[in-house]
Amino acid sequence: MEKSVVEVEVKNVLATSAGSAVFIGNDEKVFVIYVDHAVGSAINMFLHGTPKPRPQTHDLFGDVLTALGARVERTVINDFTDTVYFARLIIVAENELEERKIIEIDARPSDSIALAVQGEAPIFVASHVWEAVEDMSIVLKKMEENGEGTDFPDV
Repeated sequence: MEKSVVEVEVKNVLATSAGSAVFIGNDEKVFVIYVDHAVGSAINMFLHGTPKPRPQTHDLFGDVLTALGARVERTVINDFTDTVYFARLIIVAENELEERKIIEIDARPSDSIALAVQGEAPIFVASHVWEAVEDMSIVLKKMEENGEGTDFPDV
C-alpha cells in the first residue's frame, strides 16, 4: 500500500538575491521552495532558536493559537501548479469551551513551514507532489560547501 504523504523536514534555508530558498526533504530527496526574505528569515530563526528583539507575525500567530488552546499539528504541502506550491495547515484546538477540534486551513507553504518549525510539528508532502519535484540534494550540498546564501538580512 502506497502512502499518500511523505514526511520531510527543513534541511536548510539559504538567502538568495530574490528571497530565500527553503530546502525540504528527507534522506531520499530534497527539493526547494522559494519564499520571500522575511519568511525565510523567520524559518531560519525558528530552526536555530534565534531570539528576536520583537515578536514577528509568525510569533503572533503562534501566541494566539496557544492562547486559544490550539497548536499546529502538521503541515501538508498538497499540490503545485507550475512553480506555485499549495499547503494545508492542520490545527488542533482543545480548551475548556470545546472538545477537541481539528481545523484545516489553506495557507502558503512558506507560512505553513514556518509555523510547523516554530511549533515542532511534522511537515508532509503529498505523494504526487513528492514524485514530481526535482531532487536538489546535490545543489544544496554544493551551496553549503561553498558557504553560499547563509547571511540573512535583519527582519
